[in-house]
Amino acid sequence: MGIKASPVFALIDCNSFYASCERVFRPDLAKTPIVVLSNNDGCVIARSYDAKPHIKMGEPYFQIKDRLAQLGIVAFSSNYALYGDMSERVMSVIESLVPAVEVYSIDECFADLTGIDDVNALGRHLRHILVQRTGIPVGVGIAHTKTLAKLANHTAKRLQSQTGGVVNLCTEFQRHWVLRNTAVSEVWGIGRRMTVHLQGMGISTAMDLASADPWMLRKKFSVVIEKTARELAGTPCLELDEPDPPKQEICCSRMFGKRLTTVAPIKEAVATYMMRASEKLRAQQSYCRKVRVSIRTGMFNPDEAKYAQGVVVTLPYPTDDVRLLTKVAVDAVDSVFRPGFKYSKAEVMLLDLRQPGEFSDDLFAVNQPAEASRVMAVLDEINGRWGRGTLRAASVPVNPAWSMRRELMSQSYTTRLDQLWRVS
Repeated sequence: MGIKASPVFALIDCNSFYASCERVFRPDLAKTPIVVLSNNDGCVIARSYDAKPHIKMGEPYFQIKDRLAQLGIVAFSSNYALYGDMSERVMSVIESLVPAVEVYSIDECFADLTGIDDVNALGRHLRHILVQRTGIPVGVGIAHTKTLAKLANHTAKRLQSQTGGVVNLCTEFQRHWVLRNTAVSEVWGIGRRMTVHLQGMGISTAMDLASADPWMLRKKFSVVIEKTARELAGTPCLELDEPDPPKQEICCSRMFGKRLTTVAPIKEAVATYMMRASEKLRAQQSYCRKVRVSIRTGMFNPDEAKYAQGVVVTLPYPTDDVRLLTKVAVDAVDSVFRPGFKYSKAEVMLLDLRQPGEFSDDLFAVNQPAEASRVMAVLDEINGRWGRGTLRAASVPVNPAWSMRRELMSQSYTTRLDQLWRVS
């Protein structure tokens, strides 16, 4: 019986993902610093590498607007449709080149490289193919544990000119060099408060943590810190996760682009949010039995009256039909709306979610009609092919006046036919 090969993980992380997505279709900005703003153009949530020395994360846009212009930094409103589609393209390319993938976030994933002979060559190939096929640059960290792979990726980005964007910590010499030259605060899962505790014990580098007694760490802190230390020392404790189980709740909420004082636009917003929530519901092949609808005013302006209210509605039968879900949600707005307030946000939440056949009803219980399921399948197929919102409920407006402020948003080059990239 052969010896089982040591596991090898890769952490593939897109470089400044939101900014990189904007640059794919704006080659004129290849050497221009970029920042991306939060909902309603509120604050900075992403920065290109060359913008980081000048702008801090979370800085309010209205405070730094003039400074951005002086520094030649270009700001973009968040374009989640573009970022989501580009993420799917990146992950699809990676999945075609490696044995197994665990998507960790919108811009990074773990890959199983166990048994592959030349992992360095594969790492370089991944970088080349991803830039060629998607235009998105990535860093690749390779190691025998997921925690070390994360650390290798951090080093690949920090020292990109020396590493070429690929770092392999499968050898003891390379692993020890990186551990000695990395602060413990940079280790995956070590937050600010934990860093203070560890530094108080004389643990200031990743090497210090890897060399610490894991049983002592478990007793003093938790099994999570123990596993982190063992992983840094080269002992695998974390495996590639299985696909996430279906969610038990689905929520969709947004801030309005301006305060709303009448019920009609709030109903439009609720219908719009329900459209998105129901898409997520059908994507995980679940049915919903209850819906919660809530609205609220702004909570931080001392000059505005405060109000927040929500209501839970039980549906007549488990369903994924956006028509029934929208009707119930829109009708529920009347029970929570109160005149005289300036509303800033609405939320819809789908509750009591289960897979078809998991609801225990009596023999005479009403079920979703078969034709409704067929209509939803056609709806999703058309929107999947021609772009979200091609078919929608009549109560969902096209360009509502209440939508989030995104005055600096780029085009949805990959998801809308009317916004395809044009080269003159």
